[in-house]
Amino acid sequence: MNPFLKKLSLLVYLCSFAWSLTAQTTYQTPPASIADLFNAPSTPSVSFNKDGSMMMVLERSEAPSIEDLAQPELRIGGIRINPATSGPSRSGSFYNVKIKNTRSGEEKQIIGLPQNPKMNGFSLSADEKYLAFTNTEATGISLWVVDLSTFEAKKLTEPILNQVFGNSVAWMPDNSILIKAVNPQRGSMPKAPAAPAGPVIQETSGNAAPSRTYQDLLSNPYDEALFAYFMDSQLMKVGLDGSKTPVGKPAMIKSMDLSPDGSYLLIESIQKPFSYLVPASRFPYSVEIWKSSGEMVKTLAQIPLDEVRPTGFDATVTGPRSVNWRADQGATLYWVEAQDGGNPRTEVAERDIVYTLAAPFSGEKQKLAATSLRYGGIAWSDDSFAILNERWFASRTEKRSVINPSNPAQAPRVIIERSSDDLYNDPGDPIYTENQFGRSVLMRKGDLLYMRSEGGSPEGSMPFLSTFNTATKEQKILWRSQAPYYERVVKVMNADATEFVTLKESTDIQPNYWLVNTRKRIAPMQVTNFAHPYESIKGINKQLVTYKRKDGLNLSAVVYTPEGYDPAKDGRLPVLMWAYPREYKSAADAAQVRGSKYTFTRLSWGSPIYWVTRGYAIMDQTEMPIVGEGDQEPNDFFIEQLVANAEAAIDHIVEMGIGDRNKIAVGGHSYGAFMTANLLSHSNLFAAGIARSGAYNRTLTPFGFQYEQRTYWEAPEVYFNMSPFSFAHQVKTPILLIHGEADNNSGTFPIQSERYYNALKGHGATTRLVFLPHESHGYAAKESVLHTLWEMDTWLEKYVKNRE
Repeated sequence: MNPFLKKLSLLVYLCSFAWSLTAQTTYQTPPASIADLFNAPSTPSVSFNKDGSMMMVLERSEAPSIEDLAQPELRIGGIRINPATSGPSRSGSFYNVKIKNTRSGEEKQIIGLPQNPKMNGFSLSADEKYLAFTNTEATGISLWVVDLSTFEAKKLTEPILNQVFGNSVAWMPDNSILIKAVNPQRGSMPKAPAAPAGPVIQETSGNAAPSRTYQDLLSNPYDEALFAYFMDSQLMKVGLDGSKTPVGKPAMIKSMDLSPDGSYLLIESIQKPFSYLVPASRFPYSVEIWKSSGEMVKTLAQIPLDEVRPTGFDATVTGPRSVNWRADQGATLYWVEAQDGGNPRTEVAERDIVYTLAAPFSGEKQKLAATSLRYGGIAWSDDSFAILNERWFASRTEKRSVINPSNPAQAPRVIIERSSDDLYNDPGDPIYTENQFGRSVLMRKGDLLYMRSEGGSPEGSMPFLSTFNTATKEQKILWRSQAPYYERVVKVMNADATEFVTLKESTDIQPNYWLVNTRKRIAPMQVTNFAHPYESIKGINKQLVTYKRKDGLNLSAVVYTPEGYDPAKDGRLPVLMWAYPREYKSAADAAQVRGSKYTFTRLSWGSPIYWVTRGYAIMDQTEMPIVGEGDQEPNDFFIEQLVANAEAAIDHIVEMGIGDRNKIAVGGHSYGAFMTANLLSHSNLFAAGIARSGAYNRTLTPFGFQYEQRTYWEAPEVYFNMSPFSFAHQVKTPILLIHGEADNNSGTFPIQSERYYNALKGHGATTRLVFLPHESHGYAAKESVLHTLWEMDTWLEKYVKNRE
């Protein structure tokens, strides 16, 4: 038998093992040093009005309980629905809102907020006199409004909003609010049949329809009925007095978008037939233009079911896509159409063409511009200036060109062409301002664009604000973050960018907002004073370290050690290395330093930094680049480069006098879990591994994964060799597997951990599998996160710190 087929037969055989782990325990809590950090209060979120003079300070609700996550949930059409509310089943929310004057610092508490608030969707009216938001109640989602002259909130509607799919609230020019409501005539929710009417059948007529491993898809006629029921929507115009007027006809409304002048609506409505192969975002839909009163003007396009699409990240659909309103005009639509059949392998002179159509939409579409790469959007300024964006994933190329919308015959003028992976030469992204329609347009002065960049450098990120001359391609830095701080511009306050708001932080200084004026010789003024949430780790040591792989490639990581730790006096520490691999097409780009040693030490639920309180050294953001230059694909060298990355990281932490070579653990989430399992399969470098929500058998994701564009049938050896499942018999290092049992991420369905655990168990490996009830790809419930932290801590203590 062919050696590869022998391997594949073994893989299929191992897949047939039955899952035997049935033990269950109550939720556990990690040591107090970890639990207290997780339970620390969240820092408020901030957003600004048009000119930056007013800040909205939103206080976030704490993590939901497992009881919250255990509420009924529908998983259909690739979306997750709370049937009680006609909204998403999983989303964060805010419990309080305050308004702060940016310059004076005066703060006003909004009064009259809902009881037990779960607020979201905050948006200002065009004249900024009112603030709208939604509130999720037990039986639905209601609309509220705040009068900013009195700072008092009031409820405008009962819980009637439909937020199953897409935006549901938009301000109109007269300060009425357009909402997407549940269709009042939709009736009762369909009941599941007592027995099926017959088998569920899918059939293909020979057209290739490769697709990734989407989850939560429709699977039977009852799912279809439920999807149609919950998508059934009616647009309504709501006055500030709570009056409601229907707008247009009911439909399965996917999106609604008001024209900049408020005269027209762009409506996308899902149509049948539905699909069992792709999510609702790829179902057929109509694109219609309505008057804002609801009267139909034109059907712009009927988009067919998107099941048959070429493979590759540069592939796309045929026909109109990305239909939007021009931000610089009252009512002009623009969209793009592929000229290569959506197939990146087809050679054409013009890859995509951008078309426009102006009100009253009775004329023919007009060609605005063409691209040589795949269209990536347009940044509008006015009728004489816009920026056309293009990109090509396969080469990691991005291109920006100036176009003249009033003269489409004028050739685009390329101003930036670069690798999207090249941080050191990234000029940044344009800053936007608002025009007379309240839409975001480029902030510019003649040929000058205003830009902000992460400011990548060999010393790490030092963000900057600049001008970019589109005529000469010269960039002039106006302001730059200075050590020992990490500071970036978040809001420009005036036309020449001499006054702006920054978000400033350092290793042990909580991020806060500052008002900076570079024209007036006055010191920056602190605007917010958010408290440090992690007093217990204020004094820990943090450093950005660089080192080389054996082939000379530069690598980096952020190293944390306990407060007061001195390698010379305190000796070596156990180490937790946390990482996430990334593919590159250029060794030079892969070698660039990423991140900053001056960023605030922020702990998310999945952070490894908790264990610095338990006496570990942490190597976080440990670079794991996989490089394939030119015609070579990165994944052809995945295993050898992955192991080389790990060897270099271990050698460096040991050479620093910090790490104990015999007490190093490796861990990661999602693709980082995949990395962890591969490292334990192909090396004996680590004392233990922790793999959360990973995918371990790439034959279960045969039409591509992560940044792999080839299919299983095009590169079977790559799929086999990159699958930790294929090498479960080589794992001699203890590995902890954790997975949300309701994981909805493409490719990381729970069976991945289940089958990998069985393979490990079948070969005598030391392993533990933990399934978290009701949890998705990221873990949300307080009980789940605390238990995860307990599992990780227990594993690390047993197999790393106290390793025999």
